[in-house]
Amino acid sequence: MFEKLDFVIEKYEELSMKVSDPDIIANQSVWQKYAKEMGEMEPLVKKYTEYRKAKETLAQARELLADPDDEIKEMAKMEIAETEEAIEGIEAELKILMIPKDPNDEKNVILEVRAGTGGDEAALFGADLMRMYMRYAERKGWKTELIELNDTTIGGVKEGVVLIKGKGAYSRLKYESGAHRVQRVPETESSGRVHTSAATVAVLPEVDDVEVNLNPNDVRVDVYRASGNGGQCVNTTDSAVRLTHLPTGLVVTCQDEKSQLKNKEKAFKVLKSRLYDMMQAEQHKEISDARKSQVGSGDRSERIRTYNFPQGRISDHRIGLTIYKLDAFLDGDIDEVVDALIAEDQAQKMKDF
Repeated sequence: MFEKLDFVIEKYEELSMKVSDPDIIANQSVWQKYAKEMGEMEPLVKKYTEYRKAKETLAQARELLADPDDEIKEMAKMEIAETEEAIEGIEAELKILMIPKDPNDEKNVILEVRAGTGGDEAALFGADLMRMYMRYAERKGWKTELIELNDTTIGGVKEGVVLIKGKGAYSRLKYESGAHRVQRVPETESSGRVHTSAATVAVLPEVDDVEVNLNPNDVRVDVYRASGNGGQCVNTTDSAVRLTHLPTGLVVTCQDEKSQLKNKEKAFKVLKSRLYDMMQAEQHKEISDARKSQVGSGDRSERIRTYNFPQGRISDHRIGLTIYKLDAFLDGDIDEVVDALIAEDQAQKMKDF
């Protein structure tokens, strides 16, 4: 581990010299690249510098154990105990900082919710999940843009797609991909019997053009009149857009905006993210068994969480965590579970480090 850290320090010092070079400063695109790389390395460099200083302090304190003065010896023993404890904590932090970072962590998110088994009740649960994530984004100070909403007459959501913009959005929401199950008495159930329904969530990082090679000739663009509760000309003109990616068969629709151009722009964002998701899945096929054992595998066929209304509990099946604050959770207060998922993911990665 420390050989790797010494290499990081050397690389950081090399970059520091480059960003001070007038020739590189004159080329802003190159300078920004180096500056960004330095910024990403800085927390690790600072922590390792702190570690080396602590090791020096420990060595000096141990030398004082040979001092003939008993009082100095006693003070040295206390300092040794305190410094050793500090070093242990710093080493744990270094291990976390050295875990390879997900390159998508800082990206915006395209979040998709689809009703599964359970008919109208599943669609109502889909609406609950959509609201939960919108409220969570609001709590985090992130911005949201509705891209697609296929709703029902009773307020359910068959399919909803939302763009969530905010620093680190993907790093916290990526664990939400999977099948979510709800257990409750539907409003239409006269006998009071608890039903089980489901909805699936997909969390995709918003990607740049350079990350996905999308040939415009591979995409068929259809325009049509929007349906549903549009208003303000949304459903009186051919503003809705349907994109079909011919090589893969992926279909994306968007009808939220009055402008056909804006709908097309949003639909292309979703299409690029879905293609990127497919590309990543293909790249990870060879380690699929390992990924399934990890918290953040993102397998959307996997049942990850149950929302039990009669007992007011949420159970995350990946980490065996159950909490009893269903109302607050559905209102977007999901950090307790997200933090636990991140901690478990880091712990598993540290074992493999």
